[in-house]
Amino acid sequence: MSVELLDAATIVSFIEDEDAFNVSIRDRFAHLDTDHDGVLSYAEMKEELKSLRVFETHYGIDVKPDPNELVGVYKSLFAQFDHDSNGSVDLEEFKTETKQMMLAMATGMGFLPLQKVLEEDSFLKKAVEKEAAKVSARVIACYI
Repeated sequence: MSVELLDAATIVSFIEDEDAFNVSIRDRFAHLDTDHDGVLSYAEMKEELKSLRVFETHYGIDVKPDPNELVGVYKSLFAQFDHDSNGSVDLEEFKTETKQMMLAMATGMGFLPLQKVLEEDSFLKKAVEKEAAKVSARVIACYI
C-alpha cells in the first residue's frame, strides 16, 4: 500500500484511456478467474469485494462488522456486478460495473486532490501511475 494524491480528473482520465483501462480490467479479471472458465463466481470475486473496504469507517479504524451482515453486503455487491443474474460475472459485466463504481467515486470526490491509501494493484493506483507518467513525460519534453 502507498499514500497517493488522487482527484476526480485522474480517475476520469484513466477510464477515458480505453486501452489502459481495458488492459487493467482484463488483467484483474484474469487474476480473479482462478479456474480459467471465463467468468467469475461469487467465491472468486469475494476477495475483490473485500478489497473495496466498505466497512472502513471511524477515521480509518476498521470496525468489526457482524459476519452475517458482511455476507449480505458482499452478495449484494456481487449481484451489482452480475447484470444478467446468472450467478456469474463475465468480462463485460466486470468492466461495466468497475467503470461505474470508479465514476461514482470520482463524482463523490470532486476535483480537490485527496490523500488516499491505495493498494498496489488497485485500479485507483493504476490511475495515479498513469497520471504520474503523463506528468513526467511533459516535464521531460520541456527539457528536450
